[in-house]
Amino acid sequence: MDGRVRLSRIGAVAAGTSVSLPWLVVDGAGREVEPVSSYLRDRLLGDVSPLTCRSYAYDLLRWFRVLWTVDVAWEQATEAEAAAMVGWLRSARNSQRHRRREGGFPPGSVNPTTGKRVLAAGYAPATIAHSLSAVHGFYAFHLHFGRGPVLNPVPENRARRATLAHRSPLEVPGRHRRGRLRPKVPVRQPRAIPDGQWEELFAQMRCTRDRALLACYVSSGARATELLGVGLADVDWQKGRLWVVSKGTRDRQPVPVSPEALAYLAAYLDDSGLPDGGPVWRTRRGETRPLTYWAARRILQRATEQLGMNWTLHDARHTAATRFARDTAMTLAEVQTILRHAHVTTTALYTVVGLEDLVDKLAEHYGRPAQPAAWSQQYDPQDVAVVFGAR
Repeated sequence: MDGRVRLSRIGAVAAGTSVSLPWLVVDGAGREVEPVSSYLRDRLLGDVSPLTCRSYAYDLLRWFRVLWTVDVAWEQATEAEAAAMVGWLRSARNSQRHRRREGGFPPGSVNPTTGKRVLAAGYAPATIAHSLSAVHGFYAFHLHFGRGPVLNPVPENRARRATLAHRSPLEVPGRHRRGRLRPKVPVRQPRAIPDGQWEELFAQMRCTRDRALLACYVSSGARATELLGVGLADVDWQKGRLWVVSKGTRDRQPVPVSPEALAYLAAYLDDSGLPDGGPVWRTRRGETRPLTYWAARRILQRATEQLGMNWTLHDARHTAATRFARDTAMTLAEVQTILRHAHVTTTALYTVVGLEDLVDKLAEHYGRPAQPAAWSQQYDPQDVAVVFGAR
């Protein structure tokens, strides 16, 4: 629980061989962990995406590694094992954030150029909360069929369920206490890339493909994986829009794109040639193949490392959303339609003014001389002296 014992590294998440189970968890001997497979198969039948199935598989692999480390069968797990997992996550270092390059800003610090916080070395509170939700759902599924322990190892937050039950969407959500073992998950405000830094970042792009990709990101507000799946038939040159497969609904929906971005896209297709099916974004070295999310992220990382910044691909969506929301000619409902948010409250987050947006106004405020207090001429000076004393 204090992180003095390293968690067992046995087991892995492997790709499945069937459509009904795209991902599965295997133990140290390479054998399929059947309780996890049955739960993931049920999740997939409930119409979750394969990527969600993969995320749950990694959370449950971590849970089984805790059980294998303390030598407890999954059917005999209690709240003590859940507390051990939470304690380990709060104290252990995240292996995916291990820095192989020397230099850079220390984990958890603030980048002085962007004002954006560098990721901490450990696991984020949202990761801990997601792991607890996955384990709770795993045992709730098996309890429905009479398998596993009688009590769910992850405590249930009944106060939250009672607060959210039978509530009108017009009412303000009630406050409730966090469930046991649940961490505080801070609400992160979206950060947009300032115009000056955006121009520097765009100038670092090495080829027409990278410039076209970044221009499409910041003008459409599409998510990273959505834009990378755009094919040649998904480009509407006349109406200035792209058709993407939305992350939430998995429907094919249009997103706007600027004429400048279409010009960069046309120049990229003119240089590389029209793709023979599949996405338009392709690799430039070796055998041509679709550009993956990790390759697109690395394109931006190389540019930000040269500039001493730490912007990400998703910050381009935040930048587009902030520009839309702060345009006086556009309503909040219109911005919600463009960003494809399920709730307008999510879109309203981009209207919040951050401290970095008030630098010029604060400089003017501090530069003004202090004004002496003066009373209105409507008050008798003798009455003011009696109430507040002589000055």
